[in-house]
Amino acid sequence: MSGFATGRSERRGPVALTLFLLLQATAAIFFVGDALADLIAAPTAPHGIFEGLVALALILGVVIGIWQLRQALARIAAQERALDTARGSLADVIEHQFDQWGLTPAERDVGLLALKGLDVAEIAEIRGAASGTVRAQLTRIYAKAGVSGRAQFAAWFVEDLLQPAGGT
Repeated sequence: MSGFATGRSERRGPVALTLFLLLQATAAIFFVGDALADLIAAPTAPHGIFEGLVALALILGVVIGIWQLRQALARIAAQERALDTARGSLADVIEHQFDQWGLTPAERDVGLLALKGLDVAEIAEIRGAASGTVRAQLTRIYAKAGVSGRAQFAAWFVEDLLQPAGGT
């Protein structure tokens, strides 16, 4: 849920910037037209020159805004790619480690649900099993993993992902 909210709030910035750029571009078009009309009517009038400078500033603002929008969109795309890679990497790490520990298919399912934060009753309901069965499976998983409980089990995978690429 928090990932969804974060993604949504990250997208608000580019949407707001796009709307602002559209408003600014409309104002720039208006001022360019007005400044040109004034400069044609009176080429040396200070008012026309001032409006021309304002129009140039608005155009520059639109150009900078477009550049900022492109950077923001590129940054969001890079973050989404990194998140997708991390998700895939975590899934690979989990599968590999479950193989190393020799978890049965049922233990794998229970282990994944436990890593997702579900409690024993929720896991039992999803799997159509008794709570005692799920507790026993979790106990076997923790024993095979060499951990004492759910927190250490989850931390094992987080710690692995936080290791530098060199593995130190």
